[in-house]
Amino acid sequence: MASLPGPFGFGAANLGNLYAPMSDQQAHAILAAAWDCGIRYFDTAPHYGLGLSERRLGAFLAGRPRAEFVVSTKVGRLLVPDPAGAGRLDEANQFAVPADHRRVWDFTAAGVRRSLEESLTRMGLDSVDVAYLHDPEEYDLQPALATGLPALAALREEGLVRAIGVGSKSVAALAAAARSGVADVLMVAGRFTLLDQSAGDDVLPECHARATGVAVASVFNSGLLATPEPSGSSRFEYAAAPADVVVTAREIAAVCAEFGVDLPTAALHFPLRDPAVQAVVAGAATPGEIRQNDRRLRAHVPAELWTTLRDKGLIRA
Repeated sequence: MASLPGPFGFGAANLGNLYAPMSDQQAHAILAAAWDCGIRYFDTAPHYGLGLSERRLGAFLAGRPRAEFVVSTKVGRLLVPDPAGAGRLDEANQFAVPADHRRVWDFTAAGVRRSLEESLTRMGLDSVDVAYLHDPEEYDLQPALATGLPALAALREEGLVRAIGVGSKSVAALAAAARSGVADVLMVAGRFTLLDQSAGDDVLPECHARATGVAVASVFNSGLLATPEPSGSSRFEYAAAPADVVVTAREIAAVCAEFGVDLPTAALHFPLRDPAVQAVVAGAATPGEIRQNDRRLRAHVPAELWTTLRDKGLIRA
């Protein structure tokens, strides 16, 4: 099983100006707070801000001993120059960066190699610890896995990556990757949370059977679970939260409060109850958010909370 330093990993989508711009200084301060909290697993992708996240992460890590941190990035989307887009923002993908590149799907062996090599250049590294196929279901799942996983396995043999897998919000993609027997680790995005335990049906059992490691991302489901009192204006799955989902989140929050636990704390702890899950991966827009989530992960959550949520039909696992 691939080993990820946990229980807290840093998700670097925000460093790519997800939803709103931030300065290089702000990005550095967020990463410094993560490092000071003891976080040593950092996840990024070319998709995040058209390479901005990788560049900012690489600039920060350049001053840290390479043996002390683990980095994962993703392949499947090549970044191709698009000068015509330089005058507008990448709003279609929710990143506040100039759209001077466009994403081109490529899960071929050549495309996977090129993607990783370009990521290494952006980050100033000679290897990464983990490379994930990124959202293969958004392209064409079976062809993407059929070419992409062997391509990553070849790069693993060369030593350009230590571990390989798939990062996705699709249970079908994650389960297929686990069944392939090739993946060392999976990044399960938003599918093993207080509001969505669908990865518990097929994905996690396959991971248990094959000793495949798991990192769980999007534990707040894009924001709805990120505050003690869920708001109807919060995002869920990168869009406005449906009213019925908000109601469920509020019901879960009320039970958590009965046990003296706030909703975000429960959201962070929930996935770690499964033995395959090595880390929860969360981003931040400020250094304070990192510190707060670190404190939440260090807090005690009574086992009776999970029993009560299950007995009330609010969670399945």
